[in-house]
Amino acid sequence: MQGIKRKIVHAVFFEFFAILSVTTAFMLTTGTGAGRSTALAVMTSVVAMLWNMAYNALFESWEARQTKRGRSLARRITHSLGFEIGLVVLLLPLVSWWLGIGLVEALVLEIGLVVFFVVYGLVYNWCFDRLFGLPTAAA
Repeated sequence: MQGIKRKIVHAVFFEFFAILSVTTAFMLTTGTGAGRSTALAVMTSVVAMLWNMAYNALFESWEARQTKRGRSLARRITHSLGFEIGLVVLLLPLVSWWLGIGLVEALVLEIGLVVFFVVYGLVYNWCFDRLFGLPTAAA
């Protein structure tokens, strides 16, 4: 699977599992009810999905210019970290506002989610590539 179809399938399944995880995390860590936690998880998912599409397009453009092909562990870690850092910058104001907490508290919450999502993203992307093959840029 290649091109836009690959990107859509990748993002939709990634975010589906992410919403389940984030809703639970928000409920457990903030004491926020299921409705508000789910709404925040969906909002963050929409932002993350848009960022995912943009970030992966940028990453694959960079990757296509590399002389070494394939996706090593180091390249996968770089991919995951870059994505998460960008996402924290985008989500910090939203989480702070929605939960009515300061930026520092929101940052602590985001750091916890980043730790989870770096591992989740690494494992998810590895499994996705194993199931659907590498994109043309990395093959």
